[in-house]
Amino acid sequence: MRWHAQETAHTDLDALSGLDRIESLSEVTHEVHTPGFADLVYHEVLARSALNRVPDASSEFPGAYTINPYRGCSHACTYCFARGSHRYLDFDTGHDFDTQIVVKTNIVERLHQELRTSHVGRVPFVMLGSNTDPYQRCEGRYALMPGIYRELAQAGIGFSVLTKGTLIRRDLPLLSELATQVPVSVSMSIPIVDDQLRQQFEPGTPSAQARLRTVSRARDLGLDVGVFLMPILPLLTDSRSSLMHTLQAVGEAGAHRVLYQVLHLRPHVRPWFMRWLREYHPDLVDRYTELYPKGDRATSDYRRHLAGLIKPLISLYRLDGSQPGAQAAPTPRAPRPQHRGAAKTRSRSPLATDASAVPTLF
Repeated sequence: MRWHAQETAHTDLDALSGLDRIESLSEVTHEVHTPGFADLVYHEVLARSALNRVPDASSEFPGAYTINPYRGCSHACTYCFARGSHRYLDFDTGHDFDTQIVVKTNIVERLHQELRTSHVGRVPFVMLGSNTDPYQRCEGRYALMPGIYRELAQAGIGFSVLTKGTLIRRDLPLLSELATQVPVSVSMSIPIVDDQLRQQFEPGTPSAQARLRTVSRARDLGLDVGVFLMPILPLLTDSRSSLMHTLQAVGEAGAHRVLYQVLHLRPHVRPWFMRWLREYHPDLVDRYTELYPKGDRATSDYRRHLAGLIKPLISLYRLDGSQPGAQAAPTPRAPRPQHRGAAKTRSRSPLATDASAVPTLF
């Protein structure tokens, strides 16, 4: 199938929902094989919903919503927590996650409809990029993000966007314009500055230098911009010298703040990550087994050690949000109270609960 002029020609009443469980891809409207990019296949689908509520128990921002125009991610980061979501499509969480990408081609139209219902009062703000990256390669063709931004701003809803993709530079002028209407925050994920290591861990991503230049461009346009140093990789990117080098580069790029987190090895990520580790750094396999003896988190002793290293450095480089122009963290708008007697939301609400989406990448 040719890459250009892929259009959805019909309405499928059984199309994929936003992040509902999916037993198969029988509702796909098109499959697009991309010349020049081996193995990448884009499955164009019609989404039932655009907005997905984050359960309060998993969110620092009660009442938050997410929008995910894509599932799967060609950035192919070995540590990505979202890999598990591909199991619901009967894909594996390794190679398929990197190459079988679901594109919700009608997501802007769905969002437009949802924001013009009585449900809009329940949406305090929206996080973009909390699951898979909205600026992965295919966004260059489908260009879904500008429409999403415009719909949210028109509805008076603030939003944040997190990405590793430098394609966001295309939309920075628009984001700067919309930031005069609603709160807008841009965050760039830059966990690895060393380019050789980045190519091992994040083979489909732009270079760290390109991402740092994007941070500078966002700052020049007056946007509130942060950097996610997530994940920090034990024994690879966690030395004091490595952290200093990274934070200095981030500070020089003009970021207002840095958020950090150590690697999580969730059950659906651990096998793929450890396979990679055995191939590239076999000497670290036993050390990682000790650091992650059970569950997905590193030992509490290691986490305390890391916090003692990085927190003073974040303050030293003024990456704690204290710089002039930095905004406070987004404050959720209080949901509007539902009128007494109003009909209860049906179980298949257009605002689906996104049980797997949390405002963190790792």
